[in-house]
Amino acid sequence: MAESTNEAVVIVSLTSLRSSVRKFQVENGRTYHGLSSGKYAYPNDDAENDRLGEKYLQHYIWVLTLDGALCLSPKGEKGAKRALDVGTGTGIWAIEYADLHPESTVIGVDLSPIQPSMVPPNCAFEADDLEKEWTWSEPFDFIISRVMTGSFTDYEAFINKAYNSLEPGGHFEMQDMRLPYESDDGTLKKDSYVNQLGQNFVKASEALGRPLTVASTYKSLMEKAGFKNVTERKYKWPLNAWAKDPYYKEIGKWNLANIDDGMEDSWPRMPAASGTGEEVESMLSPSR
Repeated sequence: MAESTNEAVVIVSLTSLRSSVRKFQVENGRTYHGLSSGKYAYPNDDAENDRLGEKYLQHYIWVLTLDGALCLSPKGEKGAKRALDVGTGTGIWAIEYADLHPESTVIGVDLSPIQPSMVPPNCAFEADDLEKEWTWSEPFDFIISRVMTGSFTDYEAFINKAYNSLEPGGHFEMQDMRLPYESDDGTLKKDSYVNQLGQNFVKASEALGRPLTVASTYKSLMEKAGFKNVTERKYKWPLNAWAKDPYYKEIGKWNLANIDDGMEDSWPRMPAASGTGEEVESMLSPSR
């Protein structure tokens, strides 16, 4: 989470949405974004949307983690004037934030226009490629980025764009995960299926040029961009429901399904380092 003290940068207004944006790519029976095709490894079909939001898998894990809150920023309690949800996916965060703060204007942006049409009147969605020039003509006072690891080739450029798109005193929050998997007590062995699975996906993401290990660099990149009062909080997400603590047991239960579905969804577009479908399944099965 970071606070901006920068001067706002005004850029050109948003161009109209091309019809080609809604022409999705089809591979291995799954659909993928058409805009800037090939940039994002995960599909945008119903199965993936269920994992991200509509059945509350990943979204619910974040809500559990933050004790029911949508974010840690002061803008969570006191609504922003203009909030931007980058990589909005199903749009569930933007919709819930807009419902919670009817005084706020909330914009969600994603490569795929898959968000519902029935949304709060103060919420809107746009399809755009965030690796290109940001085209909003008005600055925001709150920008949130949730689970965007593996989405960019240049995270420094992304964070700089966020900084330049905030009004003075604005807030930027990144909620993310980091691979490979780790254990507190050293029980995760190098030759375990879980470790091999995580390491293979790290290698594949690096070969793709969109690493899954970048979350540990966010704080320093924010400070480099000019953000002030940058704070970092780390949380643990168990990989299963074995934990004795009810809090971690609940998170682990949901995270197991999240990882199981997520890895199966992403492997077809990952480079060879992640393995074939059969190889991924051979590691997923014992890992469960």
